[in-house]
Amino acid sequence: MKASDILVAMLVGLGLWQAIVVVTAAPHFILPSPWRVAQAAYKSRVIIAENTWVTAIEVVLGLLIGTALGVATAIQLAMSKMAERLMLPILVFTQAVPVFALAPLLTLWFGYGMGSKIVMAVLIIYFPVTSAFHDGLTRMDSGYRDLSISLGAKKWHFMKRIQIPQALPSLGSGLRLAAVYAPIGAVIGEWVGASKGLGYLMLLANGRAKIDLMFASLIVLACLTVVLHVAIGVLAKKLTRYAQGTG
Repeated sequence: MKASDILVAMLVGLGLWQAIVVVTAAPHFILPSPWRVAQAAYKSRVIIAENTWVTAIEVVLGLLIGTALGVATAIQLAMSKMAERLMLPILVFTQAVPVFALAPLLTLWFGYGMGSKIVMAVLIIYFPVTSAFHDGLTRMDSGYRDLSISLGAKKWHFMKRIQIPQALPSLGSGLRLAAVYAPIGAVIGEWVGASKGLGYLMLLANGRAKIDLMFASLIVLACLTVVLHVAIGVLAKKLTRYAQGTG
């Protein structure tokens, strides 16, 4: 995703937004114009910045922790057939439970601070990262494995030198998904119970009928997600080049 493509998409989106406002003649408390939202964002720039910082910390920490847990789980599943038979069905079964439904419970357990939002972000990205990396680790040419066995290589050495490097592109794909899902998890947690964050600010603005501020918060959240996705995309390309031996 190039910066020029993102800019063009933003301009097209703003144009469509303004056209809808003009055609429908919707009142500003239903659908504010982009200019009105920009004015609200400027007037409330301090409070928006403060809450954006909180959400960004929750998302980044959730990504780091969720990725670490997902990578560790995927490696364990790939190294142990017994662990794969026992844990993989459980992981798939847990996806039948909507993660969002756990938000009130997480708030009860971890409080209204950042902890419950970080856990929410971890839960929502854990399975995509684990699944993508595990697929990469197990989708291996049997020739490599046969060669390593004939040379007497230990399982961990084969994992470290062959499987993990070859699976890095798959990990990059999982991280791209995680970059989109993590902000959703954090904001859902803020909606359930929080005193800071963009999700909290959106609820506060909605309760006070400040729809322009709510839209401004939503746009900032979208920009945060795009920046995160682009950064993860750069990392994923580096991982792919490293796996191909060109990085």
